[in-house]
Amino acid sequence: MNKEVRYQDLGHMDYKACWDYQEQLFDEIVGLKIKNRREGTSLSTPNHLLFVEHPHVFTLGKSGDLSNLLVNESQLADRNATFYKINRGGDITYHGPGQVVGYPILDLDNFFTDIHKYLRFLEEIVILTLADYGIKGERSDGETGVWLDVGTPFARKICAMGVRASRWVTMHGFAFNINTDLGYFDLMIPCGIKDKSVTSLNVELGKERVDEEEVKQKLLNHFESLFKATLIREEKTV
Repeated sequence: MNKEVRYQDLGHMDYKACWDYQEQLFDEIVGLKIKNRREGTSLSTPNHLLFVEHPHVFTLGKSGDLSNLLVNESQLADRNATFYKINRGGDITYHGPGQVVGYPILDLDNFFTDIHKYLRFLEEIVILTLADYGIKGERSDGETGVWLDVGTPFARKICAMGVRASRWVTMHGFAFNINTDLGYFDLMIPCGIKDKSVTSLNVELGKERVDEEEVKQKLLNHFESLFKATLIREEKTV
């Protein structure tokens, strides 16, 4: 099993361009798995982890409800935002500046074949990172992602998640609010959940800005530890 994970920080990148790149990496891994099965070979499948920051964009998962987007196309344009219906699980979410978005494109045959465990690991990476800042992140029953003050009237989401998996290969991932303009969340019903709010790390810490590079490094450290992976840093190739 190949536990090396090729890591790229893509910086600021258009959502559709990044989605296409994810699909390219995903298809390469799936294609290699099909080749191995068809030809009886055992070629090692690669794993990837992408970090990226997107311009303002709203995305709707394949089981999502379009009515959870509260503005029309013209109003989106007024806010310099775009919209895509995409092939991940989950409902509607927002990506934008000040977020760390993580896309693990992993062959889970290299780690463990359990999607539930995979999602819990992604949540745990963020929970452990929040703990590094003295914040207690939690899971909320039936609601994927990472939350604060679960079970109280002040419950709020700090990290959204939605993934796709086929032949045990994953794509899409998590969106962790660090220095995010939370006003954009008022343009939708986040994840289709009406009675809970959204927050960001800088708000919780009472800081104007949090060092996003520091957050990324903490996330990478916890990713390596939980997945027992070895990260191979690569230069941006797209």
